[in-house]
Amino acid sequence: MLSESTLNQLKAALPQGQLPSSYGVYFKNTLVALCHALEDHILQTDHGSSDQYPLVLVTFQRGKWYLQEADRYFDLAQCSRHVVVGAVSDSGFESHKTSKLNNVSLVNLENDDTLVEEWNLVIIAPGYASMVLCHELSSEEYQADSQPKVDSERKFYGLWTFDRSLVEKTANILIERMRPYNQELADRLNQQQAEVSATVSNIPIDLTGVVSRIVNYLQTSQQQLVTVNRQTRELVDLESQARRLNRNLAASKLQAFLRMAQKVDERDRYNPAASIQVAALSETLGQLLDLPTLKLRRLRLAGLLYRIGLAEAPSEVFEQPPEQLNDSSFSFWSNRSSLGGRLLETMPELKAIKEIVCHQLEHWDGSGQPNGLKGEEIEIESRILGLVGYFQELTQPRGDRSPLGLGDALEKCENYRGTWFDPSLLDSLANVIRLTQMGLMSLPDRPSQLPPVWLEEATK
Repeated sequence: MLSESTLNQLKAALPQGQLPSSYGVYFKNTLVALCHALEDHILQTDHGSSDQYPLVLVTFQRGKWYLQEADRYFDLAQCSRHVVVGAVSDSGFESHKTSKLNNVSLVNLENDDTLVEEWNLVIIAPGYASMVLCHELSSEEYQADSQPKVDSERKFYGLWTFDRSLVEKTANILIERMRPYNQELADRLNQQQAEVSATVSNIPIDLTGVVSRIVNYLQTSQQQLVTVNRQTRELVDLESQARRLNRNLAASKLQAFLRMAQKVDERDRYNPAASIQVAALSETLGQLLDLPTLKLRRLRLAGLLYRIGLAEAPSEVFEQPPEQLNDSSFSFWSNRSSLGGRLLETMPELKAIKEIVCHQLEHWDGSGQPNGLKGEEIEIESRILGLVGYFQELTQPRGDRSPLGLGDALEKCENYRGTWFDPSLLDSLANVIRLTQMGLMSLPDRPSQLPPVWLEEATK
């Protein structure tokens, strides 16, 4: 890490150079989530009056300014005292409407300034202070076998904190680093920082929600208790797709399908929780992609039913890896999605679920089955289910095959990037796995809702 970096200057300014416990190496997408969580706090907090608005200092890496972030900062400026953005002159920000706002200042960084290697967000308000501070690893600092191949694999030295003294020190460092570009702006920022620090806030600021927002951005709420009322509403939503059928009969048929799926799991001694784990992780990816509520519900239910096509499969399917099965057993395995689709089509209300299950084995390059769909011809729910089903299976033992760790299972999935699996979905799955490995979240092991029949049978 460069000695002149803001992170290193902060370390030098602290007693014994002791950085907070959050200091470490972060993947890029973790930092995106952290920054968005802190920014969302500004957008969602009722500051009461403009004198409670925060001062916001932000720097972006060379060439890493994206217009969607510029749009986001237009909204942030509406509830900020002053927003200062450091970016290279060709970042595209100078021509954006955000830079025209009276309380937004742009610092055009020189290309040889090491600030262009940093990604910093510093927020100082009368009632709270927070920041994300980081610096990308140099090419020499990556291990030979860990050079980033895709954007999401980039790594940063970084930290995040709500410690006001650390945030104040960092703000001072950043302001002085901007002084050579605009001395008048630096003086004004010092004055504003002093005004903010001297202002007593009468509005209580609850920062616990920021941390929760970070987790909720990436993780399904699998720890919430499932209530009967919520279960009933979900079933009613499904039933309303075919009002001409008796709702009680439809609910009974759905419960029969769910019980059938449970029996498939019970037959599988190596992977007895496959359905709820696939449903949970599929739901998490759907949340990351901001799928509409109805699609999330369908995806969750399709995850519970994704192996229903194996209801009558020979026992060998559950005892041996696919490559060791005989022709008859392999036929059941390879056609499980079509078989599941045929079962589910007997209940018209589940047409959407049937389509998701039926097409989970379609491949991104068109080589899958049953219809050889390609790319975005495959519905997003089926693409998610296919990837998660394959990943989850790899993490469990099967016959003489040992289970793979999360990283190895992900690497196996990466071998099919652009062939079997949608590259963008692989990136989303990689984010979840890496955050799990870093201890920032737990891999979900059950969906946010389970139908009553599943809960009843699971507790017996």
